[in-house]
Amino acid sequence: MIRRRSLLAAGAAGLALPAIAQPAWKPRQPVRLIATFPPGGLADVVARLVAPAIAGHLGGTIVVENRPGAGGTIGADAAAKAAPDGHTLVISHASPHGIAPGIYPALPYDPVADFTHIAMLCDTANVLMVNKGSNTPTLAAFLDKARGPGARYGSSGIGSITHLMGEVLTREAGVPKLDHVPYRGSAPAMQDLFAGHIESVFDPLTTNVAMIRDGTLLALAVSSPARVPAAPEVPTFAELGLPALTATTWIGISGPKGLPAPVAEAVREATLAAVAQPEIRAKLADLASYAPAVPLVGAEYARMIARFAAEWTAVARGAGITAA
Repeated sequence: MIRRRSLLAAGAAGLALPAIAQPAWKPRQPVRLIATFPPGGLADVVARLVAPAIAGHLGGTIVVENRPGAGGTIGADAAAKAAPDGHTLVISHASPHGIAPGIYPALPYDPVADFTHIAMLCDTANVLMVNKGSNTPTLAAFLDKARGPGARYGSSGIGSITHLMGEVLTREAGVPKLDHVPYRGSAPAMQDLFAGHIESVFDPLTTNVAMIRDGTLLALAVSSPARVPAAPEVPTFAELGLPALTATTWIGISGPKGLPAPVAEAVREATLAAVAQPEIRAKLADLASYAPAVPLVGAEYARMIARFAAEWTAVARGAGITAA
């Protein structure tokens, strides 16, 4: 079973931080914030939500740049190899920083050592969804289909957390005919789901909660330890007898390794001030994504990434899952 302390339950608490009078560093040019998945995905949505607030505290401009592909590893690698001057940052993410080490035998970066991990932004449950009108409106019905004629699930790419969760579901539920269909991000996977080319999609809840609420999509189960306040009608996998599928998708802000201390301090303080804003926390909560009540920053954030990567590497290798 995969266990880790989820921050979902902590998200409702407020976070009081002192105002930033003068940042320790001010960017000399627009800062590039790499989102490691395409527009419309979790990394992109949260990046575009917090970037203006972070930029305002830094006294500069932040431009979100989408660099998708290979489960987020293309964008993460670009950030790892960028100049450590503060003008390139990356949305660190559970897939390229936590799952990829166990999936890719020759990952071109170390998910901890090759980055200056600054602060966690939020985390969200993952959800297994089918179309409105599907003949498998419950997890039990879906698994019956997967055991019989078979079914397919889409993910945001080989090596993504949603890919590996599907593999864990296949193993835990005993459904050998549940086939994985990888995409270059969530948006193209959802397009194929709506078109009927695949039966289901594993994806973060954040970018789909509105369609679940209005009935466009049917959520079969979420991966959080407890039901999510933004979608309380959706059961957890643990409730349905599959506790091994308890794991959330987290994202944060990181930079290349060797980021000077004043730069890292300025970005950290600006990030914490941004996610402390009530309007941003409210928007995140409405998207079923929650900022931690107690900031997770610097070395503590890096240690969390290392623990998560170790847990999921063990799962991937135990199941013989590889992106090669």
